[in-house]
Amino acid sequence: MKLLNLKMSCVSVVVALMLSLSCNPDKLDLLPHGPTEANFFAQESDFSKAVYGIYSKLSDFYWYNAGSSLVPMWFLEGDDITTNASSEPFEVFGPIQPSNGSVSYMYQNLYVQIARANVVLEKIAEVKDGIYTTPNLKSYHKGEALFLRGLAYYHLWNYYGTAPLRNERVTSADQFTPSPTSGTELLDQAIADFKEAATLLPQAWGDADRGRATANSANGMVGKSLVFRASATKTTADYTEALAAFAKLSGLTLVPVFEDNFAFDTENNAESLFEFQASQPFAFDNVWLSNDFDNAIGSMSIFWGYYNNNYALFGQSRWFATPKLVSAFDAGDPRIPVTLATADRTINKYVVRDKYTQSGVASANNPRLLRYADVLLLKAEAILQSGGSTSEAIGLINQVRARARAGGAVPSDFSTSESDKAKIMQWIMDERFRELAGEGQRWFDLRRWHLQGIITLNNAFFNSNVPMAFDASKHLLMPIPNSELDVNPNMRQNAGY
Repeated sequence: MKLLNLKMSCVSVVVALMLSLSCNPDKLDLLPHGPTEANFFAQESDFSKAVYGIYSKLSDFYWYNAGSSLVPMWFLEGDDITTNASSEPFEVFGPIQPSNGSVSYMYQNLYVQIARANVVLEKIAEVKDGIYTTPNLKSYHKGEALFLRGLAYYHLWNYYGTAPLRNERVTSADQFTPSPTSGTELLDQAIADFKEAATLLPQAWGDADRGRATANSANGMVGKSLVFRASATKTTADYTEALAAFAKLSGLTLVPVFEDNFAFDTENNAESLFEFQASQPFAFDNVWLSNDFDNAIGSMSIFWGYYNNNYALFGQSRWFATPKLVSAFDAGDPRIPVTLATADRTINKYVVRDKYTQSGVASANNPRLLRYADVLLLKAEAILQSGGSTSEAIGLINQVRARARAGGAVPSDFSTSESDKAKIMQWIMDERFRELAGEGQRWFDLRRWHLQGIITLNNAFFNSNVPMAFDASKHLLMPIPNSELDVNPNMRQNAGY
């Protein structure tokens, strides 16, 4: 009986305790186990972390991604890089469909990048006095968010042409089905974002923050985007405005050694305006997990395995320079061995002086997304197309060629007395082909020059060593992915898909 009474007493105490707790609503208001939006943006370091979260989304466009990297989408659509396979959709074009996983992954993650930027911009607009204590950091954070949002819109326009503008945070169901843009609206927004960012960002960061967007990054992308828009709309005023943006650049120079633009130990040098900061999480670089996986494990690297025939290709073809690229160089051009091996056309850029993270698959050698040589050639194009001095335009091309020859004789300077604009434009296009080969820039150039009417893209133009099915009426744009069309009835598919 005593034991039963003891048990009943214990039960009574537990029940009474439960009843007392259940009757007190304050006891149910428990703090969450981790940070929430309501309590996160309480100090400037929280804003810094949120900005880093926008940068981190860039990794989705370059990492190995469990064997489904987006790197082929960046590199194979031009006429500089080829494979030995006839089934790679981004080289042969025909197999590209709205159901393609890479097409969907690119589209989706560009919008995640935009969404993260929009959250940061919203929170900065709402921030209370006293949260930011470091001078100018609030402006810098806003500039970084705008720059990274602009970069996403720049890529959306170049790949998809039409897609919704998302310049505010999605908070209600009536925002779920936006209408698509048309014409150059996406690029217009990118230009607007870059312009505002340029007024907010620092000229340079300290060593601990090297690689973050700067005023040079933003002004460089303003100029580049304006040249792209002028190519599509044939608007001379855009070329003039691009030159004004390029004139704001400072402290940049062509590094003496061409190879230093593709080596892990010379990243973020005096020629670089912006790079993806390939690295690894502090615990382990796991190329099968995105960097959203957790704080210590995931992937923050780039996959250069297509160039060096890494084992992780698992039977996929390695990549080669096209015969067209090999023949584009003058014999003796010092850029040749840095770019490719003439004996077998394998690619040397980024993989000769590389640095691998723990997995052996992932590289920490930054892809250079915008460098000064690119800017000089864009500037030459803007001068030429806006009716400026032909000798000045040729002089800019010759700066790139002079660095390339590194004190030798080849490639020699072009004559600054040449006045044939079509010939000079061909010089610019050819120099961009040689200088930027294998850097993921070529397709965007070809696409805009076709829109401008300077070149005509067809199967013969690409001079590929695999059968192609290029159709300019269709393949200048990627398809809008089915994943978007299925949920947004206001979206329309690009022509031909």
